[in-house]
Amino acid sequence: MLSTTRSSARRASARRLQCLSRSLTTDSTTSQTVLTPPLPLSKPETSKPRQSRLHPRPRPAVPHQRQALPTLPPSFGRNQVLPVPDSTRALLEDIVGSFEAPIRYAFAYGSGVFDQAGYEKQRDKEDRPMLDFIFAVTHSDHWHSINMQQHPGHYPLHARVLGSSFVSKTQEFSPGLWFNTFVPMKGVNIKYGVTTVDTLCADLLNWRTLYLAGRMHKPLRIIKDDARVRLTQQVNLTSALRTALLMLPESFTQRELFSAIAGISYSGDPRMVLPAENRGKVENMVSRQEDQFRELYWRLAQGLPGVRWAAGSKSVEQDTSPHARAAHLKKLPEELLKHVHRRAEGRGPPREADESAYWLRVAGDKDLPSILDSEITKIVRYPATVQSLKGLVSAGVAKSARYSVAKVSKWWKGTSFLSSS
Repeated sequence: MLSTTRSSARRASARRLQCLSRSLTTDSTTSQTVLTPPLPLSKPETSKPRQSRLHPRPRPAVPHQRQALPTLPPSFGRNQVLPVPDSTRALLEDIVGSFEAPIRYAFAYGSGVFDQAGYEKQRDKEDRPMLDFIFAVTHSDHWHSINMQQHPGHYPLHARVLGSSFVSKTQEFSPGLWFNTFVPMKGVNIKYGVTTVDTLCADLLNWRTLYLAGRMHKPLRIIKDDARVRLTQQVNLTSALRTALLMLPESFTQRELFSAIAGISYSGDPRMVLPAENRGKVENMVSRQEDQFRELYWRLAQGLPGVRWAAGSKSVEQDTSPHARAAHLKKLPEELLKHVHRRAEGRGPPREADESAYWLRVAGDKDLPSILDSEITKIVRYPATVQSLKGLVSAGVAKSARYSVAKVSKWWKGTSFLSSS
């Protein structure tokens, strides 16, 4: 009985296969069999996607629209754009434009760009002062890799052998710079430091090393601009102005103000102790660059409370009450404030007890100017020392010796200039 049932099932299955084979080989115009169309490769737009309890339903796709990068108002930070002679501007732009590696922000600084007292005789000769540059890039390893291909002679032999990764790793050591020095370009000798935009902006805001921020307290010529750097540089300039005001009395001259600002980055620099830097550098700089310093800081001072500095006046007055000084003190950069807080511990009630009373006590302390000076010295000393030692690696022995001789020569000329004046 069971075998009969299985044989009947096999015969029925055979008949269905025969019918299917005939329908597939019959012309569609004469066949009465309607074939089911093949499934589409993709689901129709009206079909609903399958739901899953493990994965949420994806958001509908939104067409990508290119948005313009944020920009600053044209007048913002105009105090930072300092004029230079057309010949100097063309030379600086030509030098920076000759680098194939992408530079986001670049500026030139020093006696080769702006006049300084004591350099007249040297400027008349062919060996004019070396032009100093700082380049801020996005990825230092990538940048040095490209630059090594274009300008291998800018790097010492060991750096070329070890490659761009070695250079970028060395660059990362505090304060985050790699310098190539005594580089002949466009008929002059240049020195250029490479850092990242992140490192530069962090120092401008927080004064972690004051190495880059301190150089940017003084007049410089922007060659390639960047909105992020311009914004943080405005904060840096305001911080330098607030710090100088806290170290000055109720009334003073604008030259005294500029000297206090310019001296921030030299406080604690080991080169100022050794015969490796012109001792009168601050005075030489301010005496010839007073107009540039005023352009940098005069407008900023108009927005600070308690500061009276008329448009045509070289005299400055400020409110030195504890309330006015506390307003400046609270807004100092993070690293400097951290040092001030450590010095304030044990000199009165803690900050947690009464914050308002704490700020008034610290701001009204007659020793605040000396506290700021000593703490700035501590911030500057370590990164400045490390960068001086890194010069042996980045420049090589021969160039380091040549650079040291040039610095000693500047120190000697500066000493002779001060003696004669």
